[in-house]
Amino acid sequence: MSLNDSNSKGRFPIKRGEGVTRAERYLRSLCERTFLSLWSYPGIYRDQGGGKEVCDLLVVFRNHIIIFSDKDCVFPDTGNLIKDWNRWYRRTIKNSAEQIWGAERWIKENPDRLFLDPECQRSFPLELPDIAGAIFHRIVVAHSGTERCRREMKGGSGSLIIVSNIAGDMHFAGEPYNGTPFWIGQVDPSKGFIHVLDDTSLDIVMQTLDTVGDFVSYLEKKERFLNSGTSVFATGEEDLLAFYLKRLNKNSEHDFVVDGNYKGVCITEGEWKNFQNHPQRLAQVAANEISYSWDALVEQFSHHILEGTQYYSTSREFEDGEKILRFMAGENRMRRRMLMHLFYDLFRKTTPDKIRSARIVQPDTIDDPYYVFLLLRKPTDFTYEKYREFRRNMLEVYCRATKVIYPEALDIVGIATEPGVDELRSEDALYLNARDWTQELQEEAVRIRDELSILKEIRFHRCEVREYPDVK
Repeated sequence: MSLNDSNSKGRFPIKRGEGVTRAERYLRSLCERTFLSLWSYPGIYRDQGGGKEVCDLLVVFRNHIIIFSDKDCVFPDTGNLIKDWNRWYRRTIKNSAEQIWGAERWIKENPDRLFLDPECQRSFPLELPDIAGAIFHRIVVAHSGTERCRREMKGGSGSLIIVSNIAGDMHFAGEPYNGTPFWIGQVDPSKGFIHVLDDTSLDIVMQTLDTVGDFVSYLEKKERFLNSGTSVFATGEEDLLAFYLKRLNKNSEHDFVVDGNYKGVCITEGEWKNFQNHPQRLAQVAANEISYSWDALVEQFSHHILEGTQYYSTSREFEDGEKILRFMAGENRMRRRMLMHLFYDLFRKTTPDKIRSARIVQPDTIDDPYYVFLLLRKPTDFTYEKYREFRRNMLEVYCRATKVIYPEALDIVGIATEPGVDELRSEDALYLNARDWTQELQEEAVRIRDELSILKEIRFHRCEVREYPDVK
């Protein structure tokens, strides 16, 4: 299956919601950056009760389903902090949590009755994962509490304080609960863990963990940490995030690693500030710049899928295109950096007299795809349309040749474009599912590879990337 960018006619476009309020529109922009537009859908509705809203934003990626509820309720200022907190917590956090749990129930019971519009005319375009194996992430975005928190705490970031021992009605301050304003634990452990992001932590978390893989990994490990039985006190979500990003588990993954057997962990204010100002973190941010070209490539393909302007249109255009891009969007930030270094290195080493050049990138883990990068010069006697067809066919040949070289390869993703810096540039992407590889396909691939002398001199290309580069 293949996809291409173009401005030609295709199927009807998929019109996603914009978000009703300013806060919802801002959430949409953050989610499009983190999850990319093909997997992020604001304003989801159900065909019950005249098109009732299910949630403010829904993300579906592989077996992950992320449900957002965004509430912007004014924090009361009656002069009584306890009363003001209780009202704000109930309206903003508890009510939002109820919406999320309701959305989760509806999705589990009616996965085929989700719509992009209140009239329920435009069906949700993504196929949901098998509900039995789906992982739900529930996120409340609670606005308008930051300034009051900062005022009452006499400074600080204004982020809500995380206290794992608090649950349910213990969030309410005053008798009989004796809760503390601005302290957040588990809204209701019996219904599923709720992550609460406020005006401070929303930006920090989503702009730092700005790939779907990095984001859901944090959510899963945070939930496990706060449910571990160890008492956790963190002065804010951003400080909890810094604690996570500075530690690795035995699998070299970021995690909430605590050395020793402690009954409680206290993560104090300043963790995030110290982390973001550390020279190695600043070096990481600079080194990551190249990786956003990968995001831009995925978004370019996504735009044409959503608008129905693919160069080559098929009856399963959305489904096939989404599957290809799912591999690309599934890469974390560090691996995107490595992939783009290798892609740009191929550009640099392709001389003007070379008709074609290619590079194979092997996977880091068994679940990663093999990538084939192909640069193919346009023959002078070809129209651009003929060249695009020729390039697409050559990309398929290269992907099949990759299967010959690496018999263990199951998922092969090819990306092709012009060499050099031509103003007129387009890209093609192709996915080869190599699980059903027959002897006939093998012999044909070998024959064409030999005839065209494709990928005869194979070098192992790898770019060593350090997450936090060394600094002098």
